[in-house]
Amino acid sequence: MSRETTYSGMLGEWKQFLGSVVENTVDLGHLESSRVKLAGLLTRAEGINTQQAALTASKQEASKELREIITEGQRLANAMRVMIKEHYGIRAEKLAEFRMQPFRGRTRSVKAKPPETPADPVR
Repeated sequence: MSRETTYSGMLGEWKQFLGSVVENTVDLGHLESSRVKLAGLLTRAEGINTQQAALTASKQEASKELREIITEGQRLANAMRVMIKEHYGIRAEKLAEFRMQPFRGRTRSVKAKPPETPADPVR
């Protein structure tokens, strides 16, 4: 007999096992309190298993809704950033307060001047 490793498989084995114990109550009367306890655990486990499945579906729905809200929020925040730049101007240091980089001009790279050669003496 193979050993079950999944929860649903174990619960199925418990049901079958409890059914066999009930059929042999006459011979196994001394196990009645343990049978009742296992039946209670089985009932609780099935309830939790059902709840877990419902929560998985609920979690997936919540994740989908969160993704939609994040997308909408990012769009709105980007639009507000553009409006703030329009209000204060792109060079205003006030933009740093909103965690935006003010435009401070381009830094130009200095072109290397060619080395000066001594002038040719006039002949």
